[in-house]
Amino acid sequence: MKRTKIVDVLRCTDFGSQVCVKGWVRTHRSSKAVDFIALNDGSTIKNVQLVCDADKFDTELLKQITTGACLCATGTLVESQGKGQTSEILCENIEIYGLCGSDYPMQKKGQTFEYMRQYAHLRLRTNTFGAVMRIRHNMAMAIHTFFHQKGYFYFHTPIITASDCEGAGQMFQVTTKNLYDLKKDENGNIIYNDDFFGKQTSLTVSGQLEGELGATALGGIYTFGPTFRAENSNTPRHLAEFWMIEPEVAFMDLEELMDLEEEFIKFCVQWALDNCQEDLAFLNQMIDKGLIERLQSVVNAEFIRLPYAKGIEILQEAIKNGRKFEFPCNWGDDLASEHERYLVEEYFKKPVIMTNYPKEIKAFYMKIDAEKPVCMGKEMEETVQGTDVLFPQIGEIIGGSVREESYDKLMGEIERRNIPMKDMEWYLDTRKYGSCPHAGFGLGFERLLLFVTGMQNIRDVIPFPRTPNNAEF
Repeated sequence: MKRTKIVDVLRCTDFGSQVCVKGWVRTHRSSKAVDFIALNDGSTIKNVQLVCDADKFDTELLKQITTGACLCATGTLVESQGKGQTSEILCENIEIYGLCGSDYPMQKKGQTFEYMRQYAHLRLRTNTFGAVMRIRHNMAMAIHTFFHQKGYFYFHTPIITASDCEGAGQMFQVTTKNLYDLKKDENGNIIYNDDFFGKQTSLTVSGQLEGELGATALGGIYTFGPTFRAENSNTPRHLAEFWMIEPEVAFMDLEELMDLEEEFIKFCVQWALDNCQEDLAFLNQMIDKGLIERLQSVVNAEFIRLPYAKGIEILQEAIKNGRKFEFPCNWGDDLASEHERYLVEEYFKKPVIMTNYPKEIKAFYMKIDAEKPVCMGKEMEETVQGTDVLFPQIGEIIGGSVREESYDKLMGEIERRNIPMKDMEWYLDTRKYGSCPHAGFGLGFERLLLFVTGMQNIRDVIPFPRTPNNAEF
């Protein structure tokens, strides 16, 4: 008999029909007359209950069926007599695909997430991680749908690159060289001309620069792929390998960029509310009691658009009134998460798009504002048309900007900052030949998932986290 997914079985009202289900045992309860087996195949958060007449099954076979075992079961679909379920299966035959011993790490209830990270290859079968992974899939579908409907093109930027985008230097090198016999020049620098690519290459930290090439040819593109940062950061907000969404759009100004950021994030959150109801309900009950309410509030809110100068004034006023922050928040400081969350969660009580940052704390490619801002009654240094979308519980979730289209101004910033521009002539060519205004942003996929799922650690929203000293599987 053909298998029916459990999600479809639970929707079916054709009672009396024969069905075949396959999956893993969540629980097994026995009594003298009947056994109850909860089966799950990952297609839904819910289990289907197998009702097994003890007289019709071999006692030894039933004894072998423990939490984690994999079964194929056939029987009759009937209306359920129990609470919380509409249907169940009167089981007529069970085939055991795989037994599961008492040492199965995921069989106990109440395990900590830290414990489950030790068994990332098995935690996916739990209710929580099943819910998170289904939401992860749906968020990917939302992203592709949104940009496709906008007429933007899915653009594949290289994973191996010779550019470091923002000059961060925290990159994983890619090489075929013998690390035990590295050839060096007279200055002690490694010689790369005999390496696979003939130069030093690394895993990408961002597809933005290459994405700009796509935007200046196709009008509007988006990237969605893995990126890598060799930051030695053991925090609940950092991964060494994560996914990024980076749209780049020609002829877009600052206001249009902020419109796009707000529309995009609302679309994704609404998609989750529409397509992940059961999983969100579970996470709302078990992980974060305010999750669904918070998601709905973002969809319904009009995002605040706040210049950096005004944000500093608000924070300084809060300090005067007795609010204490761990980190300083004076003009020129890159705001910490505590400052961002204060603005979002306490002051405005809605998402904030902060704009017009001091150019010294932002990347070289951001367009400089025409006028200098005034903050606390004083004229300040130059600012750039950068945007950070700030969210409750997360802080910054999107970082974007209008890109500098002037060759002379871009070169001026590169030289002033002493940015090594080897292998970057191709990027500057976009400003030499038919330069155009353009803008874009970057969104860390896992940061979005943290918000949508209510999970507290970024390692719990990706199947196999890569962090310092952790590269299993």
